[in-house]
Amino acid sequence: MTADVDATVLAGAPLAAEIREGVRKRVALLRERGIVPGLSIVTVGEPPSGNPYVRSKCRAAEEVGARARVTRLAPDVSESTLRATLREISADRSVHGVILQLPIPAPLRDEQHLEDIDPEKDVDGIHPLNVGRWVNGLTAHRPATPLGIVELLHRHAGDLAGKHAVVVGRSRIVGRPLSVFLSERTRGMNATVTLCHSETRDLASYTTRADVLIVAMGRRRAIGAAEVRPGAIVIDVGIHPVEHPVPGGPKYEGDVDYEAVRRVASAITPVPGGVGPLTVAMLLSNLADAAERSAGPAATS
Repeated sequence: MTADVDATVLAGAPLAAEIREGVRKRVALLRERGIVPGLSIVTVGEPPSGNPYVRSKCRAAEEVGARARVTRLAPDVSESTLRATLREISADRSVHGVILQLPIPAPLRDEQHLEDIDPEKDVDGIHPLNVGRWVNGLTAHRPATPLGIVELLHRHAGDLAGKHAVVVGRSRIVGRPLSVFLSERTRGMNATVTLCHSETRDLASYTTRADVLIVAMGRRRAIGAAEVRPGAIVIDVGIHPVEHPVPGGPKYEGDVDYEAVRRVASAITPVPGGVGPLTVAMLLSNLADAAERSAGPAATS
């Protein structure tokens, strides 16, 4: 690829709008049966100004006809209170999806409290039971961000069978699930996957061999043009406020140096507007799945 040709911009919003419209129709059918899908988000130590991610999830749920509520706990909440709260909400039959907004402050531990959520209502797809099921290819809620990335790649990358996908980042909600999904022996997947992270030695020796490079390491502009194979598809999961934005300039940036990499890659996601809208859309799809399973099959005439 020549240096004067820009990459195709893989905007997530159009695909996310399609997914959300499908969810809206599913929710409408549930409401006809007297069932209103309910999403409950629990936050610990949320700042006074609120959490923009929580607001966007609630707004999106309400836009498709679901109900959303937030339970806000103090940063010094006890382990027993958090556990009791999650279990009480999980037992509420009007709630179909429960999210513990991560990360939670120490000394509380994420992995300990994820088990306090009913796995049937774990729309983040990270309860140990759900993880065990999707790792083995069984039906279960799956993490929303990897699902969104897979949908985007289905549309723009074609069949990944035999292609080399490099995932940079090993979080339980992005990197690790993606390494499983992309390598699954399913239609469109079957990629050869390398999972890297912040401690990987000579990271560029891996990223420059990737046909598909997915970066979710939480470091602003960690990947530049020199770390990308010409013609690769680059998915940027990171999002960071620009420290000193210029008037009219971008307010956010990702884990990838967008301006440099778009001159090398064949396709790239923008920040914002790339992966983010798909994450919310797939979360809503998981919520609809949970509500439909809870409701059971519709009666036939």
